[in-house]
Amino acid sequence: MNERFFSLPPKKQQAIVNAGYRVFSQNSYKNSPMSEIAQEAGISKSLLFHYFRNKKELYLFLWDKCAQTTIAFLTQYGCYEQEELFVSMQRGMRAKMDIIRQYPDMGHFTIRAFYEKDAEISAAIQESYHRYFNLKADRVRMNLNPEQFVPGLDISMMYREMYWASEGYLWEMVQRGNVDVEQMEKDFTKLLEFWKNIYLRKE
Repeated sequence: MNERFFSLPPKKQQAIVNAGYRVFSQNSYKNSPMSEIAQEAGISKSLLFHYFRNKKELYLFLWDKCAQTTIAFLTQYGCYEQEELFVSMQRGMRAKMDIIRQYPDMGHFTIRAFYEKDAEISAAIQESYHRYFNLKADRVRMNLNPEQFVPGLDISMMYREMYWASEGYLWEMVQRGNVDVEQMEKDFTKLLEFWKNIYLRKE
């Protein structure tokens, strides 16, 4: 990507970004032609390549924008300031649901990108995900009060268990072919209550 993209008016930038999310969220990486993205954005294919050297560069740009948007929303919702883990997670869930509601194609793109198997971009996506995930987790852990958990709890293992469960749930949603935001919110609310009953110290 070059500075020509950022020199565009904000509305034109947004049109290109939204077009990318829309096309990539509906197809695999391999089956998402740049020509279709350009058409969705209302520009020529050659002009799209003027802003992004190739499809991989555009795809990874969109992925990074997702991560940065997520962190911005989590910050806005005060998720990193909480001492109680599940209060932070509940706020985080609301933040992420709001992202999906406001940017529905971004949400679908993020889930599809996470499970993308194309060798050209899958390694870069996973490396980026774990970098952002660890950053967010570390920012949350800095403020957590360990006394809130049951005595002797392996907190690291608890994080891993919750991550695996969440990943499995998202994979199931992807396999269904329909990301139902309202159902996701209901299911994650139940899951948070389940974890609270297991891991929190009883008063």
